[in-house]
Formats: sequence, structure tokens, C-alpha cells
Amino acid sequence: MRYALLLCASLAASHAAAGVEDALTHDILPGFAGFTAASTALAEAAGADCTAPALRAPWNAAFDAWTRIGDVRLGPSETGALSVVFWPDARGFTPKTLSRMISGEEPAGRDLEAFAHVSIAARGLFALEQMLYDDAFAGYESGSYGCALVQTMTADLAAQAGALESGWRDGFAQVILSAGEAGNATYLSPEEALRAVYTQVLSSLEFTADTRLGRPLGTFERPRPTRAEAWRSGRSLRNVLLDAAAAKDLAVALADWEMPATEAAMDRLEQVAARVTDPAFQDVEDPAARLRVEIVQQHVRALHDAIEQELGLPLGLTPGFNSQDGD
Repeated sequence: MRYALLLCASLAASHAAAGVEDALTHDILPGFAGFTAASTALAEAAGADCTAPALRAPWNAAFDAWTRIGDVRLGPSETGALSVVFWPDARGFTPKTLSRMISGEEPAGRDLEAFAHVSIAARGLFALEQMLYDDAFAGYESGSYGCALVQTMTADLAAQAGALESGWRDGFAQVILSAGEAGNATYLSPEEALRAVYTQVLSSLEFTADTRLGRPLGTFERPRPTRAEAWRSGRSLRNVLLDAAAAKDLAVALADWEMPATEAAMDRLEQVAARVTDPAFQDVEDPAARLRVEIVQQHVRALHDAIEQELGLPLGLTPGFNSQDGD
């Protein structure tokens, strides 16, 4: 009996290490590399043509790349992600900060080194969304302060992406891979590392259901469409699907068996999402449109439950603390 228990423990540790390594090498590290490449391409595009219409496509490509790893809040990302995606912005700090910088033509808007120290409300993907899509900001012309500010913002985003990628590749990846080894005070066992990554999967889906979808839904009596994530650019639903797919892919990487219920749940989520009439969720005041978004929310939660059943339950995993908890 003792031998059997030791063998089971050894197999569990072996699976934990293998699952985390697969998630790291197939999803997380390539995801950060992809975000660096897309952000660099955006900065280069801004250098050639800073105007809003010219930058919308590369900005969307950078946001697409971010969704692959944006909800993984471990290691360098635990705090580093905050200045990439400052959202929710319940008090409207982003437009206020950008307005102040532009009206005063603050020198930091032209200085990449100084810009790294401005408020996170003026940095990252959502501040750029304001500059590229909001009528109050997007009319700037080439050669203007607004143009220089956008060039600085995109260069800053590329620098942040590079720092996150380096922090993972050259530092935190080894912390995860060496879980349980002498000297690793972060993860005392491979199972702890596995649980940490598993927590990111479930927390991402919870954040999508409760915040990405819950905020614009508000209540039936008082929906809040302009609280949707990235509604100005019309990519609220796209973010829901991409973030859900990233969470599903990470879960699959952690397992070494088929996950048919999880795959089917993702398929059903995509099917019901196709029925949403406004991808920015700006029509949720209409009861029929609201119902379609609520059904999407239900299927995000169903995907969460399928992963719990097919991955968490067989491994005896329960989620731990996540840095997005309480957002």
C-alpha cells in the first residue's frame, strides 16, 4: 500500500511538471513573443504614419496577441500587466489624463523614458484605444502633439511587451520549471506550480463572465453598455471569445488526455456568440439583445465548469489566489 501511494504521488508530480512545461513552451512563452512582435509592429507603423486610421489594424493585431496571455497574472505579469491594460477604468482616469497631457503638451508625451513614469491610465492598449477611436482624441494630425504622443505610447507598449517577454523567458519560466527543487521558495512542489497555472485558467473565465460581460449587462433595469471592454473599437465580443479560447488552450496544455466536454463547450460558446447583434454590446438596453449576451455569459461559465470537471477534478485541484480577484 505504501509503495502504491508513493507511486501515485510520483506520477502526479511527473504529470504536474509535464503539464506546466507544455503550457509554458506551447502557450505562455510563444504568447509573450507574439505580443512583443505585434507591439513592435504597431510602434513601427506609428513611426511611419501616426494617424488614427493608419494604426487601427496594427493596434487590433497587438490586442489580439495580448489576449493569448493577458489573463495570465503570474510572475512579471502580476504587476506588469496593469500598465498594458488599465481596465476597468470606473472613474474615467484615462480620458482625463490624456486630455491633461494634450492640453498642456506635457513633455513626457514626447519622451519615451519620461513616459514610462506617467500614470498607467495614459499607457497601454486602452489609452491607445481612446486616441485611435474616440472622436474627442482621434482627430489629431501628423506632426501634432497628439501624433507625437501616440508614437511615444506605441513605443512604450513595445518596450513593456519586451520587458514582459524577457521577464518570463529569462527569469520566471525557470522558477516554474524548477518547482519543488531546492532553493525554489515560490513553488515548493510541481503541484503548486500546476495549481498556480490552473488558477489562471479559471480566473480568466470568471473575469470574462463577471466583468467583461457582467459590467455592460449591469442590471435589467440599468444596463451599462459603455462599461464594456474595448467598446469604442467594437471588439468587446472578440475579446470575450479570444480570452475564452486562450483559457481553454491553456487548460488543454495542462492535461495529457482528451477533453471533449471542454472542446464542446468552447464550440457552443462560439455558436451562441455568433448570434450577438452588436459586438460592442451597445444594444444591451434592448431585451432581446441583452438575452443574447446573457446566453454568451452562461456559456462562458459552462466552459469554466467543463474545465473544472475534466481537468481540476481528476487532478484534485482547487484554484488559489489570483491577482485579478476582486476587480
